[in-house]
Amino acid sequence: MKVLILAGGLGTRLAEETTIIPKPMVEIGGYPILWHIMKLYSHYGFYEFIILLGYKGYLIKEYFANYFLHQSNVTFDLSNNKMEIHEHHCEPWKVTLIDTGQNSMTGGRLLRAKPYVKDEPFMLTYGDGVSDININALIKFHQNHKRSATVTAVQPEGRYGTIVSNQDGLISNFIEKPPGDGVWINAGFFVLESKIFDYLTEGDATVFERTPLESLAEDKELYSYKHTGFWKCMDTLRDKQQLQEIWDRDQAPWRVW
Repeated sequence: MKVLILAGGLGTRLAEETTIIPKPMVEIGGYPILWHIMKLYSHYGFYEFIILLGYKGYLIKEYFANYFLHQSNVTFDLSNNKMEIHEHHCEPWKVTLIDTGQNSMTGGRLLRAKPYVKDEPFMLTYGDGVSDININALIKFHQNHKRSATVTAVQPEGRYGTIVSNQDGLISNFIEKPPGDGVWINAGFFVLESKIFDYLTEGDATVFERTPLESLAEDKELYSYKHTGFWKCMDTLRDKQQLQEIWDRDQAPWRVW
């Protein structure tokens, strides 16, 4: 099963980094967050990736063009213009990089990948979110329900602590940053059947999270897989710093490999 990763957005809320590089190339622990996402999938045996490029996509191409060299021990014989690879530490990945347009929406980018996935089921996620989700359990859930699409749902951490008190102000309970109000949100990590391409009817302007998912829900073709473990999206510089702090403490839950 191929893994598609959306990596073409402008990332304007992380402008401190994305004026120079695309958001999927922003580093956590010295590696792009895109690499972290790919390591999660490959831990479960999925090695074939299709990266949907847009903004500054050439930098992602250059990263993978040089990846093998960067992961290898090498001797350069400059006098004879030769290079010898001694050993390498690369993952067994096959990476297809598709230019999906500078201004395409998420559904438009996905539509351009149709010739590469054909009639096979596939996975899709965003290039800025990490999780300790069990990919095999997600796929099994999708297959058991026999519908066109499964989206992973999570309860995001609240931004503020919750206080429960009586009229006199005596606090009976305090919860620091609880899950937000019982609401489940779209966390990516989709499993999709090829039928979903029939719902991408607006070309490059298709926003996957709007009409396509709404229509799938109306047709009873969309299920949610509720993940109660770790998930975090790197939307802002604060998010990036928090992920880096977790990594530096060697407590990154998404590092399952």
